[in-house]
Amino acid sequence: MLLYLLRHAEAEVLAASDRARRLTPKGEEQAIKVGKFCAKHGIEPSVILSSPVVRARQTADRVARSLTGGELIEVPWAACGMDPWRAMEELGAYRSLPAVMLVGHQPDLGALAAVLLGMTQVQNLRVRKALLAGIDTAAGLQTGAGTLQFFLPVRLM
Repeated sequence: MLLYLLRHAEAEVLAASDRARRLTPKGEEQAIKVGKFCAKHGIEPSVILSSPVVRARQTADRVARSLTGGELIEVPWAACGMDPWRAMEELGAYRSLPAVMLVGHQPDLGALAAVLLGMTQVQNLRVRKALLAGIDTAAGLQTGAGTLQFFLPVRLM
């Protein structure tokens, strides 16, 4: 399975709660840009899994609008504070699919990518807002089994 990791786009700083923070106009543009990039380059996940936090869900919605297929599913385990080992376990349910996109948060996505890639210094992997990473997990969803395919910030899309 090819696993696409997408951090949410830019969100407002102030809101009623952290979970309620919405995308800024720049964040909306970033998410749309990611979606168009995916469509142009054949990045078509079979399913898009999104954190239930507003900014991640909005990002996932904007990306999904640019793609022809792929169901969008909100998954509570991808909310802020996601544990990389739990994420790998949950993603196992989708391993028969050719491609899955997970839309979430930092440092959670950075930690997941680092564990999949076998990195020992998890804090050294910085996932910027609206960054898209591709990790081949054909060897399994376990520590060190992933192969990085790309790590692309939105400004280069």
